Amino acid sequence: MSPNHKANRNGKAVAVVVGATSKWQSDGRNTLLAHGKALDDSELPVGARWSVGGAIAQKFAQEGFFVVLTTRKEANASGLAEAIREQGGECMITELDLVSQDSISAAFARIRREAGDPNVLVYNAGYLEGRDLPPEKELLEHIPVEMFDTAQHIASRGPFLIAKEVLPAMRKKGEGSFFFSNNNKSLRGTKRKTGESLYYPRVTMRALAQVLTEEYSEHGVHVANVVIDGLIDSPGVRALPQAQNRPDSLINPVKIAEAFYYLHRQDRSCWTHELQLTPFVAKPSY
Repeated sequence: MSPNHKANRNGKAVAVVVGATSKWQSDGRNTLLAHGKALDDSELPVGARWSVGGAIAQKFAQEGFFVVLTTRKEANASGLAEAIREQGGECMITELDLVSQDSISAAFARIRREAGDPNVLVYNAGYLEGRDLPPEKELLEHIPVEMFDTAQHIASRGPFLIAKEVLPAMRKKGEGSFFFSNNNKSLRGTKRKTGESLYYPRVTMRALAQVLTEEYSEHGVHVANVVIDGLIDSPGVRALPQAQNRPDSLINPVKIAEAFYYLHRQDRSCWTHELQLTPFVAKPSY
C-alpha cells in the first residue's frame, strides 16, 4: 500500500488500544450475562459508554494521536470509532483475537502498514471466564482447563506476543509507552468468589510489566502497570445493584484515561511504573 493510501494520512503519532471495547458496554458479553439483555446507554456520557478502553481511545485521539482500536469483531467498535470521528479525531479498527498468534501478527502487520509503528500501546484486554460458575464451584478443582487457558491467553501469553510486536521498534527509536490496564487481583493471588472471573493470572501480567520495565526502560521505553482498583463506570456496571447502592464507588473511566495520558507525558527523569487508582470511598487493595 502506498503512503497516499494509508489510514494515517497525516502522519500522526500512533496510539494502539488493545481491547478498545468493553464486556460491560451496553451490548457487551458481561452486560448480557448479568442483565439478560442489552441496555440503553443514551444517558451515559460518551466517555463512559465503552468503559476504560473507549475512554483511553477518545483521550489520545483528542490529544492528536491516530488511534487504532483493536477488538475481536469490528462491529463491536463501530460506535466508538464514530464517536471519535465526531469529536474530530482519527482512528481505524483492527480485528484481533488474542488467543491466536496468527491473528496478532496479521493485526500488527496491518497497523504498521496503514498507521505506522505504535508510539503508545495500551493493553486493556479483559475476559469474563468464571463469572457464570455457580456458588458450589468456587474452588480451583472445579475450574475447567479451557477456562484457565483463556485467562492465561489474555493475561499472560497475549501481552507477551503484543510486546514482541511493538517493543523492537520502540527500542530502536529510543522512546515509546507500553502500559498495562490491570486490576486489584494482580497484587496477589486471591480466591475466586462466585460471580468473579478467574483473575489470578493477572498476577502474571503484573510480573510481565515488571520484567519489561527492567529490560526496556534503559532503552527509553516507559512501561507501567495500572491497577484499576474498583468498579468502572459503564452501562453494564452502572446497572448493578452494588453500583446503584454506592454510586461513589464507581470509577470514572474518563479520569482513568487521563491517568494513562499523564503517564505517557511524564518526563523520563521521573517515571511511574505502577499506578493504583481507587475510589475515595474504598480502601486500597493490597
